[in-house]
Amino acid sequence: MGTEVGAQRAAGEPLSERPTRADEPGDERPEQADRAVRAVRADDVMTLSRLATKRGAVRAILEWLAHRTGGVATLIDADGTPAVTPAPPPGPALRAATGAVAGLHRRGTPSAVLSVPAEGDERAEPDGGSTVFLVSLTAGAGGAHAEAGPRRQAPYLVLIAPDGPGRRPGRPQVLLADAARTLGLCWRLEEADRDRARVEAAEAHGREAVLHLLMVGSVPAAHRIAAALQPPLPQLAYVYVIECPGQRRYEIADRIAHAARGKAWIVPCPVRPTHLIALVPAVPEPAGRAGGAARAALGQGVTPPARPSVGPAGGAADGRVDDGRIDDENCATDFRKTFGELPHQSPALSRSGRAGTAVETVGVRGLDRAIAERVPECLIGVSGEVPLRETPIGYEQAFHALAVARTAPSGRASFQRDFDLTPLASPEGLRWAQELLAPCLHYVPPRRADPGGEELLGTLGSWLTFGGAASRHLKIHRNTLGARVRLIDELLGLDLGRLADQSAAWLALQLRGAPLPTPTDRPPASLEDLLGTPAAGVWARAQLQPLERANLPSGTDTVRAWLRADAKLPQAAGALGISLPGARKRLTRAEEALGRSLLHAPSAKYELWLAMRALKSL
Repeated sequence: MGTEVGAQRAAGEPLSERPTRADEPGDERPEQADRAVRAVRADDVMTLSRLATKRGAVRAILEWLAHRTGGVATLIDADGTPAVTPAPPPGPALRAATGAVAGLHRRGTPSAVLSVPAEGDERAEPDGGSTVFLVSLTAGAGGAHAEAGPRRQAPYLVLIAPDGPGRRPGRPQVLLADAARTLGLCWRLEEADRDRARVEAAEAHGREAVLHLLMVGSVPAAHRIAAALQPPLPQLAYVYVIECPGQRRYEIADRIAHAARGKAWIVPCPVRPTHLIALVPAVPEPAGRAGGAARAALGQGVTPPARPSVGPAGGAADGRVDDGRIDDENCATDFRKTFGELPHQSPALSRSGRAGTAVETVGVRGLDRAIAERVPECLIGVSGEVPLRETPIGYEQAFHALAVARTAPSGRASFQRDFDLTPLASPEGLRWAQELLAPCLHYVPPRRADPGGEELLGTLGSWLTFGGAASRHLKIHRNTLGARVRLIDELLGLDLGRLADQSAAWLALQLRGAPLPTPTDRPPASLEDLLGTPAAGVWARAQLQPLERANLPSGTDTVRAWLRADAKLPQAAGALGISLPGARKRLTRAEEALGRSLLHAPSAKYELWLAMRALKSL
């Protein structure tokens, strides 16, 4: 095997500048031949320029170069591994090129030519071998000493050209030098795109980790990560759950971030591919400023023309015209228009400033309406104002509001119900929750790699919220999730396949964060004792009051049958003697009346089961 190294030519002389003789043997008309060579080179350069604009330009140029020369073209990294996929089939010529690239990188040699004998090379002609051309992309893009960046050295362009009559193109060094220049630029561009994608993926995973830490109650750790990623987490926030077309949710996330002036934490939901979760700071601003800034940030420079507010059935909801202006009304008003006055209203929705000056908040007023107007295919659920440690509560509130937004005229709704378990958080209730969860809290795994008690309780909370989708939330395999749920069953002595035990576990997890009561000698109360108190009865009637006031035909009976069937719709439909679509339609109407999600997780089924159990309705 012979070797002709580029450094052995004139110092610093690139391959394309190698002198050629116009009066070589066989050239009858040197001037015409030279013009023909220049024309061919011009065509090659134009082709390279056109290929450089394509998606996957590096692969396209290599394929064209292989077709142009009748050989094999690829890129090889400094460590001898292929830099593009798929790699060409191995052979003597490719092995020789791989071995030579490491030495060329070590010596800083920009180019070389190898002669490989025909023996054992199936691509060579019987009467000839192969010639391997190697050109560094740094050399082709601007000199032998050009820098390729701190993370990765530029690869070598390798062309394996079979020898033989008519097989090798004329002046291959010129063709390779031109190709190396374009390939070097395209390779750098694709490397930059890959680096950008890696940075964006790392930031997205970091933001998702912050959300996960908030959902499991690790607020200090979430603050530390958020301080590095920016913006800092707000102390008080509104939680948005935005349902949008999956293929557009990153575009919509960018719009929302711009509308919130970079102060919102926006995370694509790790469980549902069509949901965005946003933590929007609840910062008061002067009236009209928040809404106007949000609309301007979303690209609304002018007021849109008046349009009628359309109800769920397609007609006008109340005869009014929505002119698109931001005023004191918000999504709570649309809720009342459709479903009537509510028994409770969150104080966060009627906030006023000092000296009678009305203020709007970026969280509820303005931003939700601006998003709905600019991206009408979105549905928006907004929680009440919650402190950062109560982010899980805010998420559930926003998810329940999203169920109402699906039928609201404006496509948005805010949570309007009290989410308060204080009547059940008596000292007896707290002791009951502590006793129920104690086996899990005191569990010591047999192996260090197995989850401990706190991680098991986190798994239980995620499973009660998301069901089988908890595997995506926790980033574990579904079989691992099933094994953990079975272990929790054994530790707690529950059957988590039954809604009754699910509701008990859910209530215990909700009460777990409250301060522990003073120890007493009295035995812990049972769940039936907790639900039998007068305070629990008042709480239960408040939970079911919207459903009873809605005057839905068989609404309460349908919900009761669904709960008795462990929240399984086919069994509930069979018990009611109606079709499956009919049962689903009834429960959808119950969702509208309750302002809570029933058929999608997180669901209000645990609270409804506890409420009906407290009223002896189950």
